[in-house]
Amino acid sequence: MTPPHLPSRSARRTATAAVALVCGLVLSACGSSSSDNDSPSDGSTAKSGTTVTDATGAEVKVPAAPKRVVALSEMDLDSALALGVKPVGLAAGRGQKGAPGYLSAQAQGIPVVGAVTGPDIEKVLRAKPDVILAGQLADEQVLAQLKKIAPTVVTIGNGKNWKTSLQLAGKALGKADEATKLLTDYDTRAAALKKDLGPKAGSTVSVARYSAKGTAVMQQGVFISDVLKDLGFKRPGIQNEQGKGHSTPISDENLKEIDGDWLFIGTLSSAGPDAGLLDQLTKKPAYQQLKAVGDGQATVIDGSKWTSLGGAEAAASVLDDIRKAMVK
Repeated sequence: MTPPHLPSRSARRTATAAVALVCGLVLSACGSSSSDNDSPSDGSTAKSGTTVTDATGAEVKVPAAPKRVVALSEMDLDSALALGVKPVGLAAGRGQKGAPGYLSAQAQGIPVVGAVTGPDIEKVLRAKPDVILAGQLADEQVLAQLKKIAPTVVTIGNGKNWKTSLQLAGKALGKADEATKLLTDYDTRAAALKKDLGPKAGSTVSVARYSAKGTAVMQQGVFISDVLKDLGFKRPGIQNEQGKGHSTPISDENLKEIDGDWLFIGTLSSAGPDAGLLDQLTKKPAYQQLKAVGDGQATVIDGSKWTSLGGAEAAASVLDDIRKAMVK
């Protein structure tokens, strides 16, 4: 089970030291008698902007049209790019050295300022953001340090709902109308796909990720499960249950528990879908017993997209993947 996205104690110490080092050099980023979220890094005020209520319930003053955005989660990066905003800093995706594979072309050239374990405060400061999209970051000490750099918006709530997060990012970036349009377009495309699937719309579908550690499945409460629910798919076994982490390991002995009509499985390879993965897995007795494998209805997918935090770009691309695999 993947642990929550919380920086380690050593990472927090490093972050604290970094802020102590730069505070004396960049007073506009660190010293203020006003509230933490009121002062962008350039020393200007956000009075000409707007106030956004973030996922924690905090009210954050943001500029009307931020120019320098730092995205500290995969979902924030996806949202920003979908809204036509190219960030000046990003947190590397899960299992990636940079942006998730499916966003790598759009995110080319954006400096990495953190990882899933937390941001590098000194690198965030160097990016000179006027807004920070903080994903689901919950470490109060790190959040306090970020708020001294620029208005900081926690965009991901406990439900990790990509649609809600997109709307919040849209408000924070002055792109609320664009966010609404993206969601409307997604709903239209999902409805069209569901219609074209016909009887297959009621299929039982499994989504799994494979690595050297074995197989892990995506349960309820994550991006891909929400997309599959929109299409009316059923899920086998524990995939119907709320997961405690991002993904849940399952042993080869219990693999039959995820058997369904269709199997979508991938890795986190930065090169995208691993063309040889299915050949590798079908040599394993546990996979040979799966109905989807026997029926030729197992498809290799890009794990950095299907099993990531997701977003509007990921959702639209997943619909395309499902159409290609299941609609003849």
